[in-house]
Amino acid sequence: MTSSGDALLDLDITGIAHGGTFVARHEGRVVFVSDAVPGERVRARLSDAPSDGATDTRRFWRAETVEVLQASPHRRAHVWPEADVSRDPAQRPGGADLGHIEPAHQRALKRQVLAEALDRFAGAGIEAPEVAALAEGDDTGWRTRVTLHVDDDGVAGPFAARSHRVVPVSSHPLARPAVAEAAARIGAARAGRIELVEPADGDVRVLPLPEGTRRGEPEVLTERVRDRSFAVDATGFWQVHHSAASALDEVVRALLAGRVDPDATHLDLYGGVGLFAASLADSGARDIVTVESDRRATEHAARNLAPLEVTAVTARVDRFLGAPVRETRRVRGRRPSRRAPETALLDPQTRVGAVVLDPPRSGAGRGVVDAVAALEPDAVVYVACDPVALARDLGTFREHGWEPALLRALDLFPNTHHFEVVALLSR
Repeated sequence: MTSSGDALLDLDITGIAHGGTFVARHEGRVVFVSDAVPGERVRARLSDAPSDGATDTRRFWRAETVEVLQASPHRRAHVWPEADVSRDPAQRPGGADLGHIEPAHQRALKRQVLAEALDRFAGAGIEAPEVAALAEGDDTGWRTRVTLHVDDDGVAGPFAARSHRVVPVSSHPLARPAVAEAAARIGAARAGRIELVEPADGDVRVLPLPEGTRRGEPEVLTERVRDRSFAVDATGFWQVHHSAASALDEVVRALLAGRVDPDATHLDLYGGVGLFAASLADSGARDIVTVESDRRATEHAARNLAPLEVTAVTARVDRFLGAPVRETRRVRGRRPSRRAPETALLDPQTRVGAVVLDPPRSGAGRGVVDAVAALEPDAVVYVACDPVALARDLGTFREHGWEPALLRALDLFPNTHHFEVVALLSR
């Protein structure tokens, strides 16, 4: 190996890390390497090489593969030619960090990430499930939503991997074909970003969002899951894979089967525009409260679920439950504070049946998990988009005597390190 002061290192890749990078070691120091595969030997450029003679006290380094010296049998030509290892790392777009790996092996690696997270943060005895593909061969052409950024020179494109630098590209293989075609037609634009969205009607919306301009009333789109329609803002949250919402609805209903008491009150927390509130209703729930902090999403949920017995509440979930409120902003030099519990918006006398949680990537957090466990619900279904956040919250649930009875993992983001896990918890 070269010395640690050089910008290039020859490294043996031993594993995958949470976040889509790969693990190597150099003179006892961990190096997180992009664009590699476990079992390979690669030549990698340090992302932030230490100065000659400088003392480097960092616990780990980051590096980018520039040459594959010994390839894994699971390596393939990258599905996004612009992101291939043959290009300079500074010119590789982000968003397809596993695109150089065969799809089945991608899923095996994702399962490994989940297993390590569960073992480290949730405690022993939880087996990670296989990560299931929604459909074999459906690893490209699945994104219904694409964000392009526009730099000060008017160039539109994705950000380069792990940066905020725009790189122009000529293709978008993960996008739905109509979205990719619309993106290819975009020329020079005002600095800011451009959202491309293909809703259920198949008509792609191109939404320029220049910097410094006031946004008008957002267009409302219609998405569909089975025979139900959901109104959602064009720039609001909806699952990005064209089959994801239906797949998650199916999994949640399967896990709730036989566990919904029609006489209890059921909670849909972080409910968005009401997808899982509808899953609860279709599972037999008659009294449902859906809670979401985004006012526009709550208004849509109320209309989407109008025929059902659903109460849509605009509130932070922690405040609704009376949990300690987590700060969402870090103040320089200070740890985030945890305010004292507020008066819950939920009547503490309510008999709670099933609880569905679909928190953001950071997870629900201890305060919310403590508050949910205190409700003594009949069942909890946790929908997670981050394996480490899920594992931490499962560890907290286990402290309260709750165990994951079933886990399902879905590869809703092929060719990226992201995936979704749905857990059924019971006492």
